[in-house]
Parts: sequence; C-alpha cells; structure tokens
Amino acid sequence: MVCTWLHASFPRQASTRTRLEPSTSTTGRAVRSNELSSLAGVTTRTLRHYHQIGVLDEPPRSANGYRQYDVHDLIRVLRIRQLAALGVSLDRMPSLLEDATADAPEMLEQLDTELTTEIERLCSRRTLVAQLRAQPMSPDLPLELAPLLAAVMGQSSSNIERMDRDQTVLLAHLADRDGMASLTALYERLSHPELLPSLIESTSAFSRLGEHTTDDELDTLVTHFVDTFATVIEAHSDISASLDSRGATGLFDEYTATTLNATQRRALVATVERLEAREPRGAN
Repeated sequence: MVCTWLHASFPRQASTRTRLEPSTSTTGRAVRSNELSSLAGVTTRTLRHYHQIGVLDEPPRSANGYRQYDVHDLIRVLRIRQLAALGVSLDRMPSLLEDATADAPEMLEQLDTELTTEIERLCSRRTLVAQLRAQPMSPDLPLELAPLLAAVMGQSSSNIERMDRDQTVLLAHLADRDGMASLTALYERLSHPELLPSLIESTSAFSRLGEHTTDDELDTLVTHFVDTFATVIEAHSDISASLDSRGATGLFDEYTATTLNATQRRALVATVERLEAREPRGAN
C-alpha cells in the first residue's frame, strides 16, 4: 500500500499526465511480447524461454494470435530477473515466485556457498592470468608445463614449436593426476640449465631433418638424444602407464603421421627403439 501511495504522488510528465481515477477495467491494459520485453529489459526470446520452462504462464491471445500481457506479467518477469541476478537457477524459481519466503533462508545459504566457491575459482583464475602475463607463455597451455616451451621458443621451426604446443596440450589432458605430477616434474627437469641447452640443440636439429639428411646425420642425432635424455625419461616412465590407460598412443601416432615429414618419423621410431632396447637401470 505504501508503494501505491508513493507512486500516485510521483510527478508526471506533461505529455503523460492523467487524472488518477478508479479503473473500470477488470483486465488491465494488454501489451504484446515486444512491449513487455522492452518494459522488463529482456528479449522476446527470453520471454518464450520463460514460458517453455514454466516460470511464466502463457497469457491469453488476441483474435489475431498475439500474446496479451498485463502488469502482473511484467511484475512476474521483474521478479524472475531479480532472482536470476542473485544466481537462482530457473528450475528453483517456481516455488520462490509462489511464496518468496518459503525456502529463502536455505536458498540464500546455498547461494552464499556457491558464490564463495565461485569467488575462489575466479581468484585462482586471476592468479593464473597474472602468472601468464609475467612470462612469455601461450595462454592456451597448462601453466605447469608452459615454462619449458617458453624456454625453447624461437629455437626451432614454427612447425616444431606448434607440434610441441599441441602435444603438450594433449598430454596434459590425457594424463591422470599422478601422470600430470610426473609430467610436470619431467618438464621441470628438462628446463634445468644442465639439460636445456642440449634439448634446444636436439630440437633444432630435429626440425631440420628432411629428405637430404644422411643416415649418419640421423643416427648421430638419435644417439645424442638417447645418451643425453634416456635416464631422465626412464625416471618418469610412469607417465606412459597413465597415458596408455586412456588410449593416448593411437592419438599421438595419428598426430605425428600427419605432421612430421618422413625423415622426422624415422628419427622418432629409431629413438623409441633405442630407448626400449636399453637395459633397465640396475640390471646386471
């Protein structure tokens, strides 16, 4: 009642000023969808969605088929907007719209919990963004693995750099939690100043492999790689088990088959064979 009196006392623009007289209509002024959506600040598509999910009743239609809304529909839409702004899901709205105080305390407590979780997630994301801004990292890479790729950036062909990025993204997705921890440790080890120059040298040489590469040149590269990195790779062999359980081998085979040239594929096969032929550490 207070709002009724308050609204009646608002000054009116000259063009819209009317005398306040009791209404003789029992149905109110009907408006169409576009008028209601404009008044409520939503789209006509949103109104149709509200009808479809049952939070807004279908109004009567005019003789020519247009929906006929009134002020009660406007109020309903405004209430829906307010609840949506708080984060209330549409499927929880019907009961609140019928009785706004029915389960409000429980609902607000749940919303508070959800918002707390969302704030924590956003803070974590902001921290990640800050870390990416502080270093020349590609934002589409997992943060734990990005430093190594940043360190070797510009040291080989753009095609090899793209391959390193793509396969890193794939590795991070396919590895389970333990596998990801081991993968991160491997990337950190390869980034160490003791190994990084050799990694850059090997990556650069691999990117230059082609049809003019001799067998001796290929063998030299494979031998250097295995001699330098075999023990590091073996120390993180649990990564393979993590990836094999998710069928990663076929995906990586498909990727290299469609990306590497024939000589690079030969070098890769030879490297795998050399690594598999090595005696396990500690063997007599």
